[in-house]
Amino acid sequence: MNESLSPGLIVGIIVAYFAVLIGISWWTSRNESDNESFFLGGRKSPWPLVAVGMIGASLSGVTFISIPGAVGAGGTNQAFSYMQVVFGYLLGYVFIALVLLPLYYKLGLTSIYEYLKERLGPHSYKVGAFYFLLSRTVGAAFRLFLVAVVLQEFVTGPFGIPFFGTVAITIILIWLYTFKGGIRTIVYTDTLQTVCMLLAAGLTVYYIGDALETDLGGLVSLVQNSDYDQLFFFEGGWTDPNNFFKQFFSGALITIVMTGLDQDMMQKNLSMPTFRDAQKNMAAFSFVLIFANFLFLALGALLYIYANNVGLAIPEASDQLYPSIALRNLPATAGIVFVLGLIAAAYSSADSALTALTTSFCVDFLGMNEAGADQGAAGKRQRLYVHIGFSVLLLVVIMSFSLIANRAVINSLFKAAGYTYGPLLGLFAFGLFTRLQIRETIEVGGFKVPALVLVCLAAPVLSMLTDKFSATLLGGFQFGFLILAFNGLLTFLGLVALSDFSTLAEPPEVLDRD
Repeated sequence: MNESLSPGLIVGIIVAYFAVLIGISWWTSRNESDNESFFLGGRKSPWPLVAVGMIGASLSGVTFISIPGAVGAGGTNQAFSYMQVVFGYLLGYVFIALVLLPLYYKLGLTSIYEYLKERLGPHSYKVGAFYFLLSRTVGAAFRLFLVAVVLQEFVTGPFGIPFFGTVAITIILIWLYTFKGGIRTIVYTDTLQTVCMLLAAGLTVYYIGDALETDLGGLVSLVQNSDYDQLFFFEGGWTDPNNFFKQFFSGALITIVMTGLDQDMMQKNLSMPTFRDAQKNMAAFSFVLIFANFLFLALGALLYIYANNVGLAIPEASDQLYPSIALRNLPATAGIVFVLGLIAAAYSSADSALTALTTSFCVDFLGMNEAGADQGAAGKRQRLYVHIGFSVLLLVVIMSFSLIANRAVINSLFKAAGYTYGPLLGLFAFGLFTRLQIRETIEVGGFKVPALVLVCLAAPVLSMLTDKFSATLLGGFQFGFLILAFNGLLTFLGLVALSDFSTLAEPPEVLDRD
């Protein structure tokens, strides 16, 4: 640790930062704190703020420390290949802006999984919402776990605070500034946190340039003349994990599924007055996201160049490269902005996840936005209990990860949770692009089983097995992120096979007006 960057100083900065977040929470929720305001902010969110804030939620603490390290992870040269995925994002955002957003606004949704109830019935509705809750709980816990490990080593550990205490403090702080304002607060806090993230990355680049005694032009030349400057990978074929087409189309699918079909990301879009505002937000957000990812990849290249120039050993875990250099080798100011950026990255993802989990459970399982639901004090109290419940659940899952104490196993659990997005892709595709209706039940071994549930359980399992043995079965080909498409396709085909072809439904029409 940099001698002038004491744990006490870092804690003081974190306390001041959270005082600002809690102040924002008080300001945004001082007039309205009912359930509708918590879920959608009264549909008054300004789209420029949402566009900036969504950057932080998209990047998360994992991106903040892992994307720079991935540039040269494990001695391999991935360079700027991740930008191929980011360019694919743009295609996905076009689909979201032109197809999904108008549909969601047409139906006046609070939870996007209500569409499944309208189109395919209650079983699909509950399955879709359950898979979101499962994947987002594991995903948010995993991201907070990685950040908590860094905080434990560099901040709370020196004070003798155990890992449980670090995690508990982290989640309590999130709860404090989200429990009342919900999405109304998140729109503003995420904007602040995105600015902190980008400022941290930009200032770290500046301090690396200062340490290497060069200016911005010199840093650009260093990257261009290094082994980390390759952006497009066309020559490796489909067996190459960095293949352009493989990563580009994976990026498009990731965006459609993990943004367009994810309550966490879409809740912010639904909090705006009109779908035209939501479309403007999506356009602005997508282009700023390209800049943000490029900045973090450039930072990664410069971190490796700096380490090689000054003779630093590259950490075995690549996601430790950025914190190690920022906190131990660069000036204290660089360490301070890194801590701020790390905290901002962790909380901009976790706070919106906690709000979205609460919203989905309240709406999709408790029916708190239905006619006749209590919108007064009892309804607010019920929402508060759900919010506390998910906070405790995140704590339990994170501590379970710490007990496993095997990063490979934890990564596998995180990846397994990602398979639940495949059924969501298949369900929405089936609803949008066919007029078929799914049979309520089918008979299996003398028992009547919900057809849709059977398909949505089988598709992820088959996808995991296929992905595990694809290199052997397909001559070295590995799906990577394309497993999402395969998973969704299995779900789609299974739903078609179990459909009642005698009954057709009209899909909801997409808006052609404001």
